[in-house]
Amino acid sequence: MIVDKIILVRLYLLLIPIAYFSYLFHEFGHWIVGEILGNDMIYSLNYVWPKAGHYINESHNLYVSIGGPAFTVLLAVLSLLLLEKYSIIYAYPVLFFQFVLRFFSLAFGEFSQQDEARVASIMGLGTFTVGIIIMIILLLIIIRASYKLKIDLKHIGYFFTISILGELLVIATYKITGL
Repeated sequence: MIVDKIILVRLYLLLIPIAYFSYLFHEFGHWIVGEILGNDMIYSLNYVWPKAGHYINESHNLYVSIGGPAFTVLLAVLSLLLLEKYSIIYAYPVLFFQFVLRFFSLAFGEFSQQDEARVASIMGLGTFTVGIIIMIILLLIIIRASYKLKIDLKHIGYFFTISILGELLVIATYKITGL
């Protein structure tokens, strides 16, 4: 492995604040698309909705739903570019968490309520189509970054486990505070 143990511990510890940032960034994707389309949107840690209770135009549901996953993929791609071009290894936990963020939501959340299922439904695609596409893109980004940094499966398992902990902390924060 190319990354020494002290740096690995730092990378693991970064996953907790990255979890909160990633949720906010994902929801920002929904919010910014809704706002650009002229909807007055309400923003929280784990949910964005139109203040009026409905969108100005029903087609906005599709675009706003795409916004979150698109921003998640964008963050992973930008992190990979930073890692590739400038060898910023601290970008690795950012790109890694984006996979866990969507994986956890799709695997353990009510799938039909997730962004990817809503987009697939509106577009008339198979229920899992968009979710599978997003997961493959994010997984390929992890594979590329892990290969570049020579991070083995054992350490990928550690990243995954700590990411799940970060995920659970964000969910608990949202449930406790309602923010």
